[in-house]
Amino acid sequence: MKAITVVPLKAGSASLEEVAEPAPGEGDVLVETIAVGVCGTDAEIVSGDYGWAPPGRERLVLGHESLGRVVEAPQGSGLAVGDHVVCIVRRPDPVPCYACAAGQWDNCRNGQYTEHGIKSLDGFMRERYRTPADALVKVDAALGLCGVLLEPTTIVAKAWDDVDEIGNRAVWRPEKVLVTGAGPVGLLAALLARQRGLEVHVLDHLEGGAKSRLVERLGATYHTGSVADAVAAPDVILEGTGVPQLVVDAMRSVGSGGVVALLGVGSVGSQLGVDVGSLNRDMVLSNKAVVGSVNANRSHYQSAVTALNAADRDWLAALITRKLPLDRFSEALQHGPDDVKTVMQLSEP
Repeated sequence: MKAITVVPLKAGSASLEEVAEPAPGEGDVLVETIAVGVCGTDAEIVSGDYGWAPPGRERLVLGHESLGRVVEAPQGSGLAVGDHVVCIVRRPDPVPCYACAAGQWDNCRNGQYTEHGIKSLDGFMRERYRTPADALVKVDAALGLCGVLLEPTTIVAKAWDDVDEIGNRAVWRPEKVLVTGAGPVGLLAALLARQRGLEVHVLDHLEGGAKSRLVERLGATYHTGSVADAVAAPDVILEGTGVPQLVVDAMRSVGSGGVVALLGVGSVGSQLGVDVGSLNRDMVLSNKAVVGSVNANRSHYQSAVTALNAADRDWLAALITRKLPLDRFSEALQHGPDDVKTVMQLSEP
């Protein structure tokens, strides 16, 4: 079968090739891949920034944002042939640490977790894969191709869980939210914030275009310029870019008692001339909090299912701006100004 593979840490090594069919030992459920989302993580692995091949192998199958259809499933698994499913990306470490043992592998304590398409487990840019039934989450087939948006939605669902946990340390009545970055994660963050009935502002560097229209269709407000100019003292800032200046500006600009959730990962080596003493004073005296949030566990997948089911289907469909076959993977990495989410489509939903 065909797959997109890469030699981790070797730039330019991604290629379409024939790989073996998934072995029965990989799991008791056989899934046909419908689509796989392409994101910045894939681009970074292709660029040689990081990535780990499965043990004993040189190459890694890419792709972690999946949508598939069950082909074979054992009785009692809760799955049936034809079910649309998404595979959970991170799997618990084999020890397991106390977090993984509690089903919170997104907060693995010893770093021995594995991740499909990223760390020691093949991903989903292949025609078929096998996995244990407990690694799959059912999605409504009526979502069609939009089911591929589930995994990035889980990232936001987890971030909101983190924000709620921190905010509820005191009386917590958030009203205003700022999202920095209008990529897929940023737009989905805005969606979940609007579903909570909050006043939502989204900041991006592009003037006009598809992203601003998507924000406006949510009933949110689109901004360009600086964090401070976008909205005064928001209760929550979801920072999705990883841009160092935006990270610092978010910490400065969030309102008293507010929470900043960092979802983006910045480049190593960036340095800014920051008055740390002043920033520290403001954070402490205003009871501000900052949390880093990455990955998701099963509870976040279930929350994301609920969010997508409640969303406007036409709005979700508009997030998918390009659909390409596997043999055009190199094009998928070329991000245009009006691109939101590119997916590799392998079969019809």
